[in-house]
Amino acid sequence: MGVAAGAVTAAGILAGRKTLATAKISQGHPLKHRMLDISSNLLQPKYPLEAMSTYLNGFHFYADDMGRQVEATHFCIHLQHDLHQCVIFDSNAPDAKLIGIEYIISEERFKSLDDDEKQLWHSHHHEVKSGTLVAPGVPELAEHAYFEDLVTTYGKTFHTWQYDVHDFPYGIPQLMMGFTADGQVHEHLVEQRDHRLGISSTHKRENRADIPTPLVQPGANSWESGQTLQTDLQYMEIKDSTESFEA
Repeated sequence: MGVAAGAVTAAGILAGRKTLATAKISQGHPLKHRMLDISSNLLQPKYPLEAMSTYLNGFHFYADDMGRQVEATHFCIHLQHDLHQCVIFDSNAPDAKLIGIEYIISEERFKSLDDDEKQLWHSHHHEVKSGTLVAPGVPELAEHAYFEDLVTTYGKTFHTWQYDVHDFPYGIPQLMMGFTADGQVHEHLVEQRDHRLGISSTHKRENRADIPTPLVQPGANSWESGQTLQTDLQYMEIKDSTESFEA
């Protein structure tokens, strides 16, 4: 009975939090839309979102412009043994902007990619070792164990909202990269993030000193060559759908 009562209480608290968050976000919306939002939040199952088990915070830069650096809040699921998939927001607030996606793969999977594909991926070795990639709220021992595995992985990231220059999701998805050495990330961004989250990147760097630095696989971090890939729009001839289907 005690366990059941506790479960009911927890469910009630969660439902209350979801209702308050939805109500706050929808302020100023038509009443019909507000009621629909609240009802959907309480009644509809959202299994992919509920399965997002890991919250990470770090920094990305646009592949063709290291000067454009942004904070990135990730929510990830370990989908396969060699694949994580993440949705990225500009913060961990109820009204956060959805700004992109990232896929994270193992070193073995990365080594199997062709050369063209490898150019889209960045390593995570420096993000982990420098302490700039963090898992807020996770006990230090557990966070350390998590990053022991993540340090050898590779990420492919596209941002769909250039929130550093636009207040609306204009433009096309942009390829992003991760930092690979000290002195690259803007220190004021790290300091502001650390202050807001109540953490110390310097302390995390010291705590992770015992994590071995992996050998970065050839083909990753293509921007380090001085040239990089970036997305662009092209006009294309439209294929005949009937011919394509018959083929």
